[in-house]
Amino acid sequence: MKVLVIDDEPDIRMVAQVGLTAAGIDVVMATGGLEGVLRAREEQPDVIVLDVMMPGMDGYATLAALRKDPDTANIPVVLLTAKTLSDTDGKLRGQGVVDILTKPFLPRQLAERIARIKGSA
Repeated sequence: MKVLVIDDEPDIRMVAQVGLTAAGIDVVMATGGLEGVLRAREEQPDVIVLDVMMPGMDGYATLAALRKDPDTANIPVVLLTAKTLSDTDGKLRGQGVVDILTKPFLPRQLAERIARIKGSA
């Protein structure tokens, strides 16, 4: 399994990589939205982990770009956020967001969420 992590924070990328790699998952990284969209097209990951608040192309714009591209439109997305998104949860799930994980998180939490997503697919 391959997961693309799109986050502008090096510490978050490191925590994600530690947890996912320890679970035997291949990890590809992107430091921002535009890079993430390009990497998603190239790598065709099984799941995308996407930060909401990033400079430039934020998570919402990145999600919209991923959904417009037929090559990435159906890849499940896990959102990472420092805020509670309960108000927009339903709208996001309609756009292919399968889970929302609040920062900070433990490395194994992300791996467990990814395993659950792929187990239910």
